[in-house]
Amino acid sequence: MGKIIVAGIGPGSGQDITPAVMKAVSEADAVVGYKYYFRFIEKYLKEGAVCLDTGMKQEKDRARQAMELARQGKTVCVISSGDSGIYGMAPLLYQMRSEIKEEVEIETLPGISAFQKAASLLGAPIGHDLCIISLSDLMTPWLLIEKRIRAAAQADFITAVYNPKSHGRYWQLYRLVEIFLEEGRSPQTPVGCVRQAGREDQKVWTTTLSALNPEDVDMFTVLIIGNSQTYLEGSAMITPRGYYSGNLSKQAPKELNSGNATSNECNCRSERKIGQDIMHESFRTISSELKRKEYPLGHKWALLHAIHTTADFEMEHLLYTDENAVERLYQKVADGTLKTIVTDVTMAATGIRKGALARLGIEAKTYLMDPRVAQIAEKEGVTRSQAGIRLAVEEHPDALFAFGNAPTALMELCSLIRQGKAHPAGIVAAPVGFVHVQESKHMLLPFKDIPKIIVKGRKGGSNLAATLCNAILTFDDAKNLDPGRDL
Repeated sequence: MGKIIVAGIGPGSGQDITPAVMKAVSEADAVVGYKYYFRFIEKYLKEGAVCLDTGMKQEKDRARQAMELARQGKTVCVISSGDSGIYGMAPLLYQMRSEIKEEVEIETLPGISAFQKAASLLGAPIGHDLCIISLSDLMTPWLLIEKRIRAAAQADFITAVYNPKSHGRYWQLYRLVEIFLEEGRSPQTPVGCVRQAGREDQKVWTTTLSALNPEDVDMFTVLIIGNSQTYLEGSAMITPRGYYSGNLSKQAPKELNSGNATSNECNCRSERKIGQDIMHESFRTISSELKRKEYPLGHKWALLHAIHTTADFEMEHLLYTDENAVERLYQKVADGTLKTIVTDVTMAATGIRKGALARLGIEAKTYLMDPRVAQIAEKEGVTRSQAGIRLAVEEHPDALFAFGNAPTALMELCSLIRQGKAHPAGIVAAPVGFVHVQESKHMLLPFKDIPKIIVKGRKGGSNLAATLCNAILTFDDAKNLDPGRDL
C-alpha cells in the first residue's frame, strides 16, 4: 500500500512553497492536481513522475485517482493551491478514505494560504481575531453564508473573503458590504484587495467599505476587511494587536524607526498602571458593542465615559451633546480660559480626577457646605443647592458647571443665565431623580451659545457628572482611544 501526501503549494510563487512541500513533490511517484497549478511545480517533479491534471470542479475525480494510485503502492502527492486544508483537497481525501473503508495512509502538509500572502502584501491587517468566508454557494447554501457574514460583522472580526465574485456570481459581494454596514461597521473601515497574490500579474490596492467597488474584483481576488481598530498608514493596512495604546506608529515613530520595537513594547506595558490597562480594554469593549459606530469624536469620548461608569448602554440614546461641545470645552481648558469647575454636590467634585485637575491647573469647587450657603438659603427661602449656585455664580460666573444630583440647582443656574448674571463656559447636566429632573434638563436646551452635555430623562448621578467632566479634561487622549492617564 502506498501513501497520499496532500500538499498546499502556496498562492502561486515558487518562493512561497515550503521546503517540506517541495521535497514531497520532488519525491512523489505521481502528482495529482488541478491542471492550472502544475505550472508552479513542474520544475520540481522527479523524472518519470506521473502527472494527472484535471479541470475545475473535478475534485472527487482527483481524489479517486489518488486513492487508486496509492493502492498500487505509489507515493502520491495531491496538490492544492494555498493550504490544502483551507478550501483544499485534504478534507475530501480524509472523508473519501473513511467512506470507502480504505487503509491508505494520508499525510497533510500545510502551505501558505492566499489570505496570508495577501495580508503580507497589505502590511499587517490580521493582527487580531479573524475569520475566513467564501462567497461561493456551489457547496454551501447562500442563506448559511449570509448568516456567517452577519456573525462576522457583529463580532468585529477581521474578515478574509474568498471567491468574492465570478461571472455567474455578481451580486454576493454587494450583499456582504450591505450586511457589514447594517451591523454597524464604519463606512471608513479599511479593505485590502489582492488579485493573483504572489503571481506575475499580482495587483494590490486598498479602499474602504463604503468605497469598495465589487466590479473591480474577480474570483482571483482575496479581500481582507479590517475590524473597528484597523487603520491605513500610507500604503499599509494595520490592525493593532493590543500591546500598545492607540496606533503605535502615530505615538512613537522615532522608537519604531530606531529598531527598538521589542524593548519599547515592554516599556510601554510596564509604564501603564493596571487600572489604566483595565480601563483601556473596557473602552475598546464598549466601542465594539455600540449599536452605532459613527459618532463625532467628542460625543463618542463622552459616551464611552458614561457607559464605562454606569455599564448602561441606554446612554447611547440618553446622552446629548451640543455640536463639538466636548471639543469646545477642552479648547477652553487648553488655552487657559477655563479655570474652575463648579459642582452641585461634593460627590461630583470628588469624582473628577485630581491628577487631571493638577496637570491642567483647574480647581473643582462645591459650595453646598460653605457656611454662607445656609445663611442665603434661610434668608431667601431657597434650597441649599440653589443658594450654593447663587454664591458660585457671584464668584465664578464663567465656570464649567456640573450637576449630578440636584435639579433645583440646575434650574437656578438657568434662571441666573436668563437674568444675565451667569455666563458659564459650559454645563454638564446629569441630575438624577423623579421630581423636576426632566424639566430642569429641558430648561437648559434653549441656551444655544453655551456648550452643553446632558443625560436626558430621569437618569444621571454624581458619578456621571464627574466622568463627563473627566471626558472633557482628557479629550486629547480621545483620538487614540487611550483613557485613564490621570488614574
